[in-house]
Amino acid sequence: MPPTELRSKLDRLKAILSELGSVLVAYSGGVDSSLLLKVAHMQLGARAIGVTAVSPTFPAIELEEALRIAAEIGARHEIVHTNQLEIPSFVINDATRCFHCKSDLYQLLRARQPSNIAAHIVDGTHRDDLGDDRPGIAAARKWGVLSPLVDAGLTKADVRNLARELGLSNWDKPAAACLASRIPRGTPITIEKLTRVERAEAVLRQEGLRHVRIRDHGELARIEVSPPDIPTLLDPERREKIVAAIKKTGFVFVTLDLEGYRAGGVGLSPLRSCSPH
Repeated sequence: MPPTELRSKLDRLKAILSELGSVLVAYSGGVDSSLLLKVAHMQLGARAIGVTAVSPTFPAIELEEALRIAAEIGARHEIVHTNQLEIPSFVINDATRCFHCKSDLYQLLRARQPSNIAAHIVDGTHRDDLGDDRPGIAAARKWGVLSPLVDAGLTKADVRNLARELGLSNWDKPAAACLASRIPRGTPITIEKLTRVERAEAVLRQEGLRHVRIRDHGELARIEVSPPDIPTLLDPERREKIVAAIKKTGFVFVTLDLEGYRAGGVGLSPLRSCSPH
């Protein structure tokens, strides 16, 4: 069982969700929204619905994980489709990009509420997220989306610990962010850029690397991995194999960032990644 303080937070989360009566969970398959869906399902059963929005910015590997975890939980799960590339204010990729992305998502979920008979939309924002510059949180507030993890006082560490205690197999899953976060602010987002970033990151995952980013700088792909994994990429044979495979995705140059992975590390203009939770 979790420590007393953590158990108290879990009890508070259960009470909050029970009081809401029915919820539609903005569910990405990340550990935050997975924990929320798990506890909502425990408390509300069929009155808790996880909804995953699939778009060009959502990696296929994340959809596979979302489907797997929802099945593991046994929760009702629906998939909806959207396309942020049809939103000019998103495509220009300025500081408000995440606001427009999340507004599109929450507007879509709001439209689905009557058929789903879900009284409230909830997301996986936790207390640690509140210290970041996240335009997506502003969008959530605009659309009346609730954050039960925040209200229960849960931090990211709490979320992982509870996910492990409750048997979620993705409790230690690395943080994720939409593919658009790989493109420097001010550089227009295109389907071609999103596709080659996704394919290039798949190359790294096939090498057994879990926490990876390919930062798109035009012809140059900048690799970020966890610092302990950097030596793996310096092995001559493996390096040549990876470089050749990434170039096949459309990049001309491939470089390794020796600082390793860091949130918002797209480079030219710092931009906090809008986590899908």
